[in-house]
Amino acid sequence: MDGRTEIETSTARNVETCDVLIIGAGISGIGAAYHLTQQCPSTTFVILEAQESFGGTWRTHRFPGIRSDSDLYTFGYRFKPWIGPPIATADRILAYMGEVIDENGLGSRIRYRHAVSAARWSSESNRWTVTCRRGDAGETVTFTAKFLWMCQGYYNHAEGHMPKWSGMERFQGPIVHPQNWPEDLDYRRKNVVVIGSGATAATIIPAMAPDCRHITMLQRSPTYFHASSNAIPLADELRRLKIKEEWIHEIVRQKILHDDAEFERRTFAEPEVVKAELLSVIRAHLGEDYDVDTHFTPRYRPWRQRLAVIPEGDLLKAIRAGQASVVTDEIDSFTETGIVLKSGRVLAADIVVAATGLNICVFGDIEFAVDGRPLDFSETVGFHGMMFTGVPNMAWVFGYIRSSWTLRVDLIADFVCRLLGYMDEKGFEKVVPTLRPEDRDMRIRPWIEPENFNPNYILRSLQLPMPRCGDKPEWQHSHDYWIDKDRLPAIEVSHSALVYS
Repeated sequence: MDGRTEIETSTARNVETCDVLIIGAGISGIGAAYHLTQQCPSTTFVILEAQESFGGTWRTHRFPGIRSDSDLYTFGYRFKPWIGPPIATADRILAYMGEVIDENGLGSRIRYRHAVSAARWSSESNRWTVTCRRGDAGETVTFTAKFLWMCQGYYNHAEGHMPKWSGMERFQGPIVHPQNWPEDLDYRRKNVVVIGSGATAATIIPAMAPDCRHITMLQRSPTYFHASSNAIPLADELRRLKIKEEWIHEIVRQKILHDDAEFERRTFAEPEVVKAELLSVIRAHLGEDYDVDTHFTPRYRPWRQRLAVIPEGDLLKAIRAGQASVVTDEIDSFTETGIVLKSGRVLAADIVVAATGLNICVFGDIEFAVDGRPLDFSETVGFHGMMFTGVPNMAWVFGYIRSSWTLRVDLIADFVCRLLGYMDEKGFEKVVPTLRPEDRDMRIRPWIEPENFNPNYILRSLQLPMPRCGDKPEWQHSHDYWIDKDRLPAIEVSHSALVYS
């Protein structure tokens, strides 16, 4: 797929043409671009990014203390060793991604401040035509490509989930969502209430606590927290022995993957034992007199929702020091100076932070069409959760719900590069996943089964036009790295469900 001449001539007409168009310059898009340079070096590609720079989540979120909730040995790429604490701050992650861009000459391929509004496939030309709004002026620009690689993430970067509570308009202070954090927000010596108890709340509270008068985590129900040291003794020992960083990265990565898989297995096989272990760590930090049953004992089994990591137990230390507290109750209404709870208790607040989660954004809210027909992804079935029936020449990256997102980025990239190479070798211009006659009576299932994983942002998304799954391996989105690590590399690019022309 060598389209260099085409790019040069088309740019003059304000239409840029390439072989592969990557949507998003976050952790997925940068990973996809790297693999193209290594595995398909003659393939031309462009990355479209709506923000002013790379980073995705780590660029969007700027609240105090922002950090990963996955370890960087597995959230980092397999090809780029991570050197540092496993739970990393946003600036460290951005620096890591920046090194990948610089070391592999990816910067010139990225078009920043290009917000994609529409993507239309034409079987006449066997190309995608993608329309963007560029810059503040919103100038319309167009790109065409043989293959579309969706790496835009899974939530609305512009706006988080903000519930509507009674009396919010009466509150005299700011009500802030972490996704839209004001740079000039002054919380020094203020009473702050953080609504929510997930990973974001667990990050914000210890970061803000030293400067607030007091900070309170207000939750309807508790979350499971995993408090642990922010260090990997094995990595430290290997470095002391002067082992190569590439080897350390792979060894530690495999050790973490093994341990995480065993932990996940136990949450299904012996949930009460795992629950007791997690809560024992909480009690060790907070003392036996603290009401752990009310404030830190969830109603669901471990890992039915994502565990919130608290490195070095920092949230618990802030509570133990009296800088922070937890209230488990529901909101009745806001007043001018705080929040009235359904129990009748009143929480005084100068600032309210609504750490209430994200809004899932299906395929970036882009208007898709195939040969003039609007595309409804709920009418499609996913081929291994990365390509879709009736949708030509497109791949989608959605990571894991219990493991690090980036693990699937690498696996999908390997498959896409094999697919592109096969099409190039055989002279194919189009590939469409297609249900076969033997799939006609296959049971169609949701993209994620709520019984398996049911955080609020997933439950809120069930009405969205998400792709479907089948009950055969090739039509499943496993959401499980330990299945995919063997299954995805074994996919034959000549698979009977992939129709080429």
